[in-house]
Amino acid sequence: MFSKISSNTIKHGISKKYCTTSANHFKNISTIANQQYPKSLSNSTKISSTNIQRNTLRNHFIRANNQRSFSSSSLSMHGHLHKPKPGEELHVTFITKEGKQHSYEVCEGDSLLDIAQSNNLDMEGACGGSCACSTCHVIVDPAFYDEIPEPEDDENDMLDLAFGLTETSRLGCQIKMSKEIDGIRVALPAMTRNLQSRDFN
Repeated sequence: MFSKISSNTIKHGISKKYCTTSANHFKNISTIANQQYPKSLSNSTKISSTNIQRNTLRNHFIRANNQRSFSSSSLSMHGHLHKPKPGEELHVTFITKEGKQHSYEVCEGDSLLDIAQSNNLDMEGACGGSCACSTCHVIVDPAFYDEIPEPEDDENDMLDLAFGLTETSRLGCQIKMSKEIDGIRVALPAMTRNLQSRDFN
């Protein structure tokens, strides 16, 4: 179920420790996610560490799915977005920093940012979805990560500013729902960093 690892997994040129999906682990994200591996590590060691990190992320998504006490949501519809036509529903699950799971039926083409904001989840999107900040940072279940189109340079630039960056980090505004990622699960980080591209102009 969570066995997909490929050469496409190293996206951001980083060596960050994982962000987890259970409540206790999320409380420690500021410490865990920002501890870098020593610069003296060889390339082979870094790649091995990355694979270990992906396996760890995968295990935490499995753990979150099995922790029924943290799951609080049933499928529900969302704010201003269109209701999907019968038989065309796609499904997405958000895991909050408290470990609660919220699942929604959505339309093809809806962005994770729009879905989250329409359901009052804690995803800021300070730039309005223009890929000019990192406040819609999400951590994608490794089982779905390689099904998402690779990030453009603008997204990678903003991800470099994200708090608690992981090997499966993406921006919610850049992930559009499609049949390929039906059932996708993403975790919301405990904190975001509101640095925007204009801050560097």
